[in-house]
Amino acid sequence: MFDLDDIFGSQGPLQRALPDFRVRRQQMRMAEHLATALSERTPLVVEAGTGTGKTFAYLVPALLSGLRVLISTGTRTLQDQLFAKDLPLVASALGMPARVALLKGRSNYLCRYRLARAGTQMALDGFEGPDKWLAKVERWARTTRSGDLAEVAGLSDTHRIWPQVTSTRDNCLGTRCEEFKRCHLVLARREAQEADVVIVNHHLLLADLALKEDGFGDLLGSADAVILDEAHQLPDLATQFFGASIGSRRIENVLKEITGGLSGTTRAPGAESEAVSSRTASAVHAVEESLRDLTARLPRGSGRISWAEMPTPIDRPASELADSLQALAAELSEAAGGNVVLTQLAERTGELAVGVERIASIDESEGARSVETFAKGFTLHVIPFDIAERFQSLVQSRRCSWIFTSATLSIGEDFEHFTSRLGLAEAPTLKIDSPFDYESQSLLYLPKGLPQPAAPGFIPAMLDLSIPLIEASHGGAFLLFTSHRALAQGAALLRAHWGLKPPYNLYVQGEAPRELLLKAFREDGNGVLLGTSSFWEGVDVKGSALRLVIIDKLPFASPDDPLVKARIAHIQTIGGNAFMEYQLPEAALALKQGVGRLIRSEEDFGVVVICDRRIVDKPYGRVFRSALPAMTVAQEPDEVVRFLKRHAPAVEAA
Repeated sequence: MFDLDDIFGSQGPLQRALPDFRVRRQQMRMAEHLATALSERTPLVVEAGTGTGKTFAYLVPALLSGLRVLISTGTRTLQDQLFAKDLPLVASALGMPARVALLKGRSNYLCRYRLARAGTQMALDGFEGPDKWLAKVERWARTTRSGDLAEVAGLSDTHRIWPQVTSTRDNCLGTRCEEFKRCHLVLARREAQEADVVIVNHHLLLADLALKEDGFGDLLGSADAVILDEAHQLPDLATQFFGASIGSRRIENVLKEITGGLSGTTRAPGAESEAVSSRTASAVHAVEESLRDLTARLPRGSGRISWAEMPTPIDRPASELADSLQALAAELSEAAGGNVVLTQLAERTGELAVGVERIASIDESEGARSVETFAKGFTLHVIPFDIAERFQSLVQSRRCSWIFTSATLSIGEDFEHFTSRLGLAEAPTLKIDSPFDYESQSLLYLPKGLPQPAAPGFIPAMLDLSIPLIEASHGGAFLLFTSHRALAQGAALLRAHWGLKPPYNLYVQGEAPRELLLKAFREDGNGVLLGTSSFWEGVDVKGSALRLVIIDKLPFASPDDPLVKARIAHIQTIGGNAFMEYQLPEAALALKQGVGRLIRSEEDFGVVVICDRRIVDKPYGRVFRSALPAMTVAQEPDEVVRFLKRHAPAVEAA
């Protein structure tokens, strides 16, 4: 049996299996600490700098441990990569075959029950048939083993047919479904519970932990270890899942199904049956009235507003909506008479009642409430201020090792902002620096003389500074903005400057799907991509295609956002410093993510430009600088241009 030094060392199995494998002491150090945590069933928080090779650093000790391991990732893309590429490769190199299962959320799996009724439901919804995609799904359904709709070539999860043939937690019949024994989701979960390694994503894991999906088994099951990659996403995601959101459309859909369910009941005709239907119809009508009353009190248009700032108080109408839903649930339970559909609808209605009541009655010190309005409805939200105790109880409820890892968990040497939000104050922490030589591979340009970020002329001044740098690097640039408004203004100014024949292809967020933009940018080699928050993290462009990253402002969350405003007010109410404890560390970690887009390998080079002078002029700027890699700092444009020209492609794009 190999030890870790042999496996990660020169001429070890990983190097023999991977021609591009590099021996990194940082990777070996991380693997050693993980092996200890796994063997002792203890938690560990690890920041692994870009280039550490953290995926292999946790896969190797996980496989060697012989434990049942659950791996949760930040995205389905990384989930698929682990399942299809990384895990098979490591297992093969070690000569340790393992039973591996890939488990996705329920909306990825075909629901046989809903497929059988899709044609009728679509006709009721006004779709004219026959539908060629429904026919294609029906043909595929006869042969698929997994039921994963990703197998249907050309079918996107945004297609109108998708929700018609999949289930939600709301409309799933669970163990009462006639197709339960053949259910693809049940089979996938059963396979996962029997596997040595299960790969999920954070959304699925948190949904399971927060909602406790009835009838489908515990996702953690008998797991000995849980490894959470891209763990920096967890505090915000967990806060959302431990909160509540109830939308008017969700309520309307239930009412619609109740009406249909009543018409399909199998009760014998008679005075008693008619009375039951009449009482249920009256209860449905009462919910509709409550829903209309609440809607009438909400501001028109689209947007989100805090509960406390509503122009008309809505506590009473929200509570009345909860009461009417609860009354309807009770009436449905009585009317069901063994009818599976009505029983399930009663349960769903009861859950909606509990959710609305929770939002309507929660103490203002416990969470931030807001209302999001749309053209045809609304959603009520509550986000808890503190989830540390609840998350920690989940961690301690099972004797298994919890490993949290990401490239951005600390500010300087301090992990407190991450660990405190998840109740992990007692967990050991480990910081692994990147093996990359940032001082020689990159420059950090902090230009002088730009207007204040809030000034009307800031974006034009930023573009005036950026264009010569883009031209010196012959493209290969990301322009990262902190708002969609700034992105639109920047794209318009850049196009106006370069005219109808720009020297470099422009890739602008919103003008094509994110993955297509990234693919085109990588293949271009000299492109210029403009993006907002979704391009600040999870974007990996290795090689010379990306050699310049320009960031407009320090990424502070908007203080006008209702949830941010409520969190700030809460921290101040309990005597804390909202800026130092919340706004500043959040922004510093976000900046760390954005800067991390540039150097992705030992051969990469480039310049990061931060156009916000507050990073230099304000005392808190040192917090931002301490979060960044040890890059050579430049403040003169000539130095930056020389660096870019020295590394830029020899031939400019046509």
